[in-house]
Amino acid sequence: MNDTSWQPEPVPAGPAYDAQAGPHTRPMPIVPDAAGRDFDDREARDRGAAADGGPLFRADTPPQEPMPSPPPTPPSPAPQDASPPPQKKRAGRDLRAAIGVGVGLGAVIFASLLIVKAVFVGVVVVAVVVGLWELTSRLQEKKGIKAPLVPLAIGGAAMVIAGYVRGAEGAWVAMALTVLAVLVWRMTEPPEDYLKDVTAGAFAAFYVPFLATFVAMLLTADDGPQRVITFLALTVVSDTGAYAVGWRFGKTKLAPRISPGKTREGLFGAVAFAMAAGALCMEFLIDGGVWWQGLVLGFAVAVSATLGDLGESMIKRDLGIKDMGTLLPGHGGIMDRLDSLLPTAPVVWLLLAAFVGTG
Repeated sequence: MNDTSWQPEPVPAGPAYDAQAGPHTRPMPIVPDAAGRDFDDREARDRGAAADGGPLFRADTPPQEPMPSPPPTPPSPAPQDASPPPQKKRAGRDLRAAIGVGVGLGAVIFASLLIVKAVFVGVVVVAVVVGLWELTSRLQEKKGIKAPLVPLAIGGAAMVIAGYVRGAEGAWVAMALTVLAVLVWRMTEPPEDYLKDVTAGAFAAFYVPFLATFVAMLLTADDGPQRVITFLALTVVSDTGAYAVGWRFGKTKLAPRISPGKTREGLFGAVAFAMAAGALCMEFLIDGGVWWQGLVLGFAVAVSATLGDLGESMIKRDLGIKDMGTLLPGHGGIMDRLDSLLPTAPVVWLLLAAFVGTG
């Protein structure tokens, strides 16, 4: 049913109530709010809304639900150490094979010393020739250096025999003739790399057979077998002490760029073991020896054996190899066993000559 009793108020014709309005401006109807206040313009309405602290039209704005609180963050687990557990130190070689080969070599050496001195000289000659073969082979494989093996092997054997028969003078003469033979032998090939090859040959002649002649010269004394045993025992004890102490207590590297496995603690172990063994050997094996001389001898052996080992390690680093050969299981090659013996031989010979003479 339509109610016609109420009629909208007619809009007066003509200009708007506000004189500033244009001819087409119509008045805005006055709308009371819920509180009965009138708003004449938008600015007043805005001020009122701000004063009430809410939106302009409260009735039209639905109440906002409170934001749900985020779920509690689970506590982060305690940081764990990512480093792997410490591993037990292990030897770098097959110890069973190394011990077996070492015992076998020791038996051969002692048997040759007890039978006839000349037999032991033959053992030294064989070791020298095999060592020269290993050294020259690695030089040619890794560096292309052709040090002639034939004159080196013949001259090396002659050096050892001459040192045993004629002493130091015979060894020097054989050394000179061996180098001369290397120079002449190499002339049969093209001249390229001649200087490099003959230099390597001269080095090999000095490094292996010439130093080995001092072992033969130790044997010429009346107590020659005891001197050789002292030389070998001190060198082996020094290496064993360095290995045992370095493996158990070694922390400070001795020469990491040359031999990363050697430590200063190992060197102290080598010195201590060798000095103790030297005192015993000089007191009970060497005729006329005194225990304090053994302390000096043991110290010198520990130093020379360590330097000899580092020296061959330097050569192997330059060649880019781990061992000089594979002839001895658990040890490498012959040269890997002669590394500490060769430079130690002249040291022992010289000190024993100074302490008790060469006879």
